Amino acid sequence: MAILNVSLRGTAASTSSSSLPSWPHLSNSVPFSLSNKPVIAKFPNTTILSPPKLRLQASFGKKTRASLSATMATGGQEVLPPALTSTSDPPPLFDGKTRLYISYQCPYAQRAWISRNCKGLEENIQLVPIDLQDRPAWYKEKVYPPNKVPSLEHNNEVKGESLDLIRYIDSHFEGPSLFPDDPAKREFAEELLSYTDSFNKSVFASFKEDGTKAAAGAAFDYIETALSKFEDGPFFLGTFSLVDIAYAPFLERFQPFSLEVKKYDITAGRPKLAAWFEEMNKNLAYKKTRRDPKELVESYKRRFLAQK
Repeated sequence: MAILNVSLRGTAASTSSSSLPSWPHLSNSVPFSLSNKPVIAKFPNTTILSPPKLRLQASFGKKTRASLSATMATGGQEVLPPALTSTSDPPPLFDGKTRLYISYQCPYAQRAWISRNCKGLEENIQLVPIDLQDRPAWYKEKVYPPNKVPSLEHNNEVKGESLDLIRYIDSHFEGPSLFPDDPAKREFAEELLSYTDSFNKSVFASFKEDGTKAAAGAAFDYIETALSKFEDGPFFLGTFSLVDIAYAPFLERFQPFSLEVKKYDITAGRPKLAAWFEEMNKNLAYKKTRRDPKELVESYKRRFLAQK
């Protein structure tokens, strides 16, 4: 009788010097009984991704383009830490760990948070939520002088600006690529990313008490047209990408506020936009970052409607 030794050889997925959490000892050799002579079965280039569930995945490098459908998942529900306030101590800064400073309420920070989740980096990039209404002084003094979120502490440097950060996270960390290789799609992606500020300003103007639906309607029509350009999927570039991540936090807020306060359904007569919402709401990496729609509506009411 022979013994079959199964060896798992590879490295744990990591993009920083921080180590993965420890878990109970597991043997990497599993004996099986066979007849005749000994056999050694080896599985090269395997990666242990996350305890306690061990998954085997071929290592293809960080620029691998995976199938990024709206059913994309990154594991179980993450336990979110409480927001840090003016009385909170800072984390141990510049100790080699990678940290993403966010606010749970901020749509700009949500962009970077979604990107981190879509890349499967929950173990590699630590979330550090900040209370924007009661910010700790050390954040401005020691972390990010502009005193805004998001910011990313990585390789002993801190970077900011949400659109820059989602590109940085995509290009500097392991995980499925969130930007297309196709030149036509890349060109259109740049056009859409450059339009985000104009889009938001048009919609924000319509939300004021004296605002009209006309400006917002034109902006949402632009989105509907953009979603019609590629036929290989329901997203802006057909397949899921950084463009969807850039728009999702704002559309997530615009839809319920428009419907409840302005009595305006932004998906009416826009089937592509309606389909986009449906598919995005299946994306587990994005869903982990979503806020309660009622909370979002109340926040926008305080921001845009005059106090009585």
